[in-house]
Amino acid sequence: MAYVAVSGGKEAIEESIKLLDYYKSGSDKDIEIEAIENKLGLLVDRVMSEAGLYSRTYAALALKQCEGSIEEAVFLLRAYRSTLARNYYTDTVNTDDMRVLRRISAAFKDIIGGQILGATYDYTHRLINFTNGESAAELHLAMQKKLAGQEPAEIVSCPRVSTGLKKEGLIDSFPQNDLNPHDVTVNMLEFPADRSARLQTLARADTGFISGLAYSSLRGFGQVHPTVGELRSGYVELCVPYPLSEGESVYIGEIMITEVECFNTADDKDQLKLAVGYGAVFGRNETKAIAMAVVDRELDSGGPHPAQNEEFVLTHGDSLEMNGFISHLKLPHYVTFQSKLDSVRKTRRPADE
Repeated sequence: MAYVAVSGGKEAIEESIKLLDYYKSGSDKDIEIEAIENKLGLLVDRVMSEAGLYSRTYAALALKQCEGSIEEAVFLLRAYRSTLARNYYTDTVNTDDMRVLRRISAAFKDIIGGQILGATYDYTHRLINFTNGESAAELHLAMQKKLAGQEPAEIVSCPRVSTGLKKEGLIDSFPQNDLNPHDVTVNMLEFPADRSARLQTLARADTGFISGLAYSSLRGFGQVHPTVGELRSGYVELCVPYPLSEGESVYIGEIMITEVECFNTADDKDQLKLAVGYGAVFGRNETKAIAMAVVDRELDSGGPHPAQNEEFVLTHGDSLEMNGFISHLKLPHYVTFQSKLDSVRKTRRPADE
């Protein structure tokens, strides 16, 4: 798409960029990257998820650079990610072995391994605290002292809630798929989309977009009320194949993810089983993971509603493309708009002219 150049464009753009510093200069106090990373963790996690790059430090740096704009931070991380060499692909992560920090089920009160409330705002009073309370330094010191006096807890096995239902035959079990996943960052998305491509695209999609689609389904534009069979957040280990010994792997680190399985009734032709929607995202982002699981199930069921249309969902939710295309409307459209004006003026001219 071509645009007519703005008069004095280069100089004007340079001055515009300089003005950004003005909006960042309202205080002589700086925000350290470490503070953003640790004090705005949920925001950092959302940016990492939508950017598809797991780096808390770089996500915090991007947020600082662009005044906290989520879409701009995602743009910066995606651009940086495209410059990185891809040396290895990790082995498939088995989330059954997750080091769980939070785990709840809305389907069952008693589950093997127990419900673990963990850290959540679900049970807090939604009231603004106008007092400063403890300083950051005091809070950090208090938590360090508390941790120093604790013994490491024994890791409790937390099998999936869905495992028991599969054994009862209430949920379908599928054989392990050893095919390489479709990498949407390398290969073009095609329809009908491979399931791995669908889940990757949903995981990188804008949180608000996916949440809105899920909400539309809950309100009647799709399947009726799903149930969160299990929501879990925690750390999973990443391993890569050991190049000098076939069949062996090397541990390279761990990442935090949030994973959700939602249960719903199956299609009308088979009401004797439950269907499962799945969601998994970087960090702590429960709303996105639940919404992803709801939309995943909607896409499986198919139908006339927006959340059930695979092409509509997967091509319109990308944060970078969505915000980029909307932002392009700010660019000069002088020629095309003049053409529209000419068309409108012609319809207003008297017929005898």
